[in-house]
Amino acid sequence: MSGFCEALGAFLASPASASWRDLSVFRDGTVAHVCAAVDAERAAGHVIAPAPERFLAALALTPLDQVRAVILGQDPYPTPGHANGLAFSYVGPPPLPRSLVNIYKERAEDTRLAAPAGGDLSSWAKQGVLLLNTALTVREGATQAGSHLKLGWRMVTDEILSAVSQRRPHVVFMLWGAPAQAKRALIDEHKHLVIASAHPSPLSARRGFFGSKPFSQANEWLTAKGQQAIDW
Repeated sequence: MSGFCEALGAFLASPASASWRDLSVFRDGTVAHVCAAVDAERAAGHVIAPAPERFLAALALTPLDQVRAVILGQDPYPTPGHANGLAFSYVGPPPLPRSLVNIYKERAEDTRLAAPAGGDLSSWAKQGVLLLNTALTVREGATQAGSHLKLGWRMVTDEILSAVSQRRPHVVFMLWGAPAQAKRALIDEHKHLVIASAHPSPLSARRGFFGSKPFSQANEWLTAKGQQAIDW
């Protein structure tokens, strides 16, 4: 089975990385160092999510020069089989992850759109919504949420967010949960919109995620800036 370092090499050699590979974290070995740490965890017997070939899916599907919105969560789903490299997205049989159920509840309340049957959010990614987590990997298991937050991903996702803030003209940043909100200082709020709220997890959604109306706020702001609304 290929590892994370091998998957990183394949990503950097592919056309999908063209807009991201000049970031210093890819050029100076930072991402490679974190991938080596993740591979060491796998060698020690831990099961890591998402699969190696999926951990950079958010960057592969949403080029830097096309980012119009960022949804930032904490880390991938730790439930076996749930994570697919796009924050909050899920491809699999019912039931949906509970955080995604809550996202769909807020989406329905905010936009009057009915909840879809599946959890695949790649259509958002293809419209320029960067579905990113503050950590790109996690150990699988019911008690493992946050297990890779200190593994080294902070420098990587900090630079990704800084690059979006610096290089894109008008982006909506949705920061869901405390680890995501800790990144707020990286964003130039003179030219971007920040929508910060609680995480959609069942543990926190009622403490500020429900009622935050992120989807309508995003589209109102984008259209006011002369950009196309996102089809949520």
